[in-house]
Amino acid sequence: METFRKIKLIYRRELVVWAKRPMYIIGTILALAFCTIFYTTFLAEGVPSDVPIGVVDLDNSSVSRNFVSQLDATQLGKTIRFNTFSDAREILQRGKITSIIVIPEGFYADLQGFRQPTFTFYINGLYFLGGSLAYKDLLLMVNLTSGAVQRQVLRAKGYDDATIMGIIKPVEVDVHQIGNPTMNYGSYLATMMIPGVLQMIVILMIIYSLGTELKYGGSRKLMELADGNIVTALLGKLFFYTIFFTVIGGLIEILFFRWLHYPMDGRLINMFWDVFLLVIASEAVAVLIIGLVPVLRFSLSVGSLYSVLGFSLTGFTLPIEVLDGPFQAMSYMFPLRHYYLIYVQEYMFNSGFAGWWPEAVYMLLFLFAPIVILPRLKRAYILQDYSKN
Repeated sequence: METFRKIKLIYRRELVVWAKRPMYIIGTILALAFCTIFYTTFLAEGVPSDVPIGVVDLDNSSVSRNFVSQLDATQLGKTIRFNTFSDAREILQRGKITSIIVIPEGFYADLQGFRQPTFTFYINGLYFLGGSLAYKDLLLMVNLTSGAVQRQVLRAKGYDDATIMGIIKPVEVDVHQIGNPTMNYGSYLATMMIPGVLQMIVILMIIYSLGTELKYGGSRKLMELADGNIVTALLGKLFFYTIFFTVIGGLIEILFFRWLHYPMDGRLINMFWDVFLLVIASEAVAVLIIGLVPVLRFSLSVGSLYSVLGFSLTGFTLPIEVLDGPFQAMSYMFPLRHYYLIYVQEYMFNSGFAGWWPEAVYMLLFLFAPIVILPRLKRAYILQDYSKN
């Protein structure tokens, strides 16, 4: 009972400190709110719309003008016409458009003469998402135009529509988008990017909270309240953050799967457990970092680097299985990777606890990582013999 009383005292002390420093509000609620609003509104329609595509129509025939009109009518593309390629290239280099399509002079005449005209694409690879989507849209429109021309030619030769479709498109592809049937980029990106930001904020704010005890000389007072027990001190400080970040994460999950109706076959309650495991595992990582490097600015730098690497080694953009063995092993060092695997089991397969319990075990193993640095962190808190700058 005495231990619980000390934890309660430290918890109340942390609430006072938290309320006095605006950094906590800015670094938690405002940062998460900004990222959540950004990702959920930027892709509110499912895919980016009105991606600027430059068009240089050197033919200016009825067919080429119709092609440009059809391209402009798609959800993705918004055409911007240029008289010369040099003008379009200049705007592309400035980053104001994502791609250029050049319709060659004599395009319509070549079609009529069966001389196979050539469309030229220029894609700005620096804008990966916009450039790849623009390329996909351009390629689709060119293929449709090619099919329309072939259909007219074959009709003129007396073929019926069924035979024409068999010639133009001999193989019919039946595509099933498992887990994301509408190809919604919002449900694909936001559901992992925002938890990734949550992991980053948890790590950095816990490092900041523990590091400021050293920087501003409050660690000795903290250890006095904990009666010299570093575990009691940490439990008292982290109790509030665990509840706070778990609630915030739970609200984000409600936003995704109830308000925005992102697809999920599993149960929302299991995603709450996933968030809770992510929070406590991230807190354990933060304690480990500040214990290894008990200097605030250095530990914040390490925590930032660690958090950014977590995005790359999660596996939601590039499968971990295609990486080299050392990188595959390294991916298990990040809580976000296990959060993602639990999320996949829930939203796609509805497997429940039976499907993701190994990942839950991995997340809980993070709690044992700080044990090795507790003596070092205790000495730092008592002696305050590390740099405060």
